[in-house]
Amino acid sequence: MKKALLVTIVGAFILLQAPLVSSEEKVSSLRGDYGLDKPAKPIKKKKQKKSGDGIERNWKLQPPSIPHSVKKDRITLKGNTCLKCHAKANAEKEKAPSVSDSHFVTRDMKVLDKLSPRRYFCRQCHAPQADVKPLVENTFETNDIELNNLLMEKTK
Repeated sequence: MKKALLVTIVGAFILLQAPLVSSEEKVSSLRGDYGLDKPAKPIKKKKQKKSGDGIERNWKLQPPSIPHSVKKDRITLKGNTCLKCHAKANAEKEKAPSVSDSHFVTRDMKVLDKLSPRRYFCRQCHAPQADVKPLVENTFETNDIELNNLLMEKTK
């Protein structure tokens, strides 16, 4: 009983001291220095990168980036506005790339007639791109030869 009371008192003391210490600290991040007791400045919305020809992929199996605005697109359990253009039935008419065949396969490798539920929420993998300078230098280099060899082994 005494031990529990002592732990409670020490814990309360530490919690009461925390605001005094943290209000004086500043956090340095890519957005700048901000005191923890003040809200950060709102981030300005960036112009979205748009490309009629799509955005080049960095490696062979990278999900394609979205080369258009997604401001009005909605994906809910009842509907997915991406499919208005990208469903196989609409893609040619809308001059949009069709949903890949891989999106019709379950994780048990069963081929479905409709989109696999695990591939329904497009923005989990496909992301729009902002037309901005990178925050950090990117030195990524793909090795497609090695990747192709690995894929060939897996399919044998």
